[in-house]
Parts: sequence; structure tokens; C-alpha cells
Amino acid sequence: QVQLVESGGGLVQAGGSLRLSCAASGRTASSYTMGWFRQAPGKEREFVTAINWSGGSTYYADSVKGRFTISRDNVKSTVYLQMNSLKREDTAVYYCAASATRGPYTLTSGVDSWGQGTQVTVSS
Repeated sequence: QVQLVESGGGLVQAGGSLRLSCAASGRTASSYTMGWFRQAPGKEREFVTAINWSGGSTYYADSVKGRFTISRDNVKSTVYLQMNSLKREDTAVYYCAASATRGPYTLTSGVDSWGQGTQVTVSS
């Protein structure tokens, strides 16, 4: 398994941007499918986006498509989530996730590792 540490959360105004990072440690981290989930207060954790090991395949939830971009740097073993045009409803704790066996479209069904989460708050 890999260990995941998120960073980059914070407070931003609606319409603004924020970039989250997720540093992965472990010898095989670059071979994992990586993704982001989020959980708003009083709601269940939901899928946001995922990327395969090479970065050649990505998948987005409809709610963030066109606004969020996932990318990865396997040399740095880091995954990024660029969030633009942020809305109040994007407010949540964002979790990084990794899977050794699932692709971007099926990450939800097989997460092997979770990060501790980072808070994103969007104000009006």
C-alpha cells in the first residue's frame, strides 16, 4: 500500500481557484490509479475525479467537469487537483485515494489507501 498526504486546502472566494496536492510514498506509487473524493458536512463521501498510472486516462464527476483538472507527476509521486471557478457547493473535505487494481472509472469500488483529507471552503 501507499501512504498519501494531501495539502493545499484553504479558504477561497466563489469563482476563485485552488490547487490541491497529494504526495504518495511507496515503491510502487507511480503504478497506482489515483483520485480525489470529497465529503461535505452531513453528506456522504463522493467521487470527484481519477487518473490512471500514466496520466493518459482521466474521469470526472459531472459536477466538476470543465472546472477541475487532475494531473500527476510520477517523478515526484504527486497528484494534483486544479480547481477553477469554485462554487460554494464545492466546500468539503477533499481526500486523496489510490488503488493498485482499479482504473479511473472503477476507483470507487476498490480504494486501497486514503489520505487524511484537506479542507476546502468556498465563500460567497
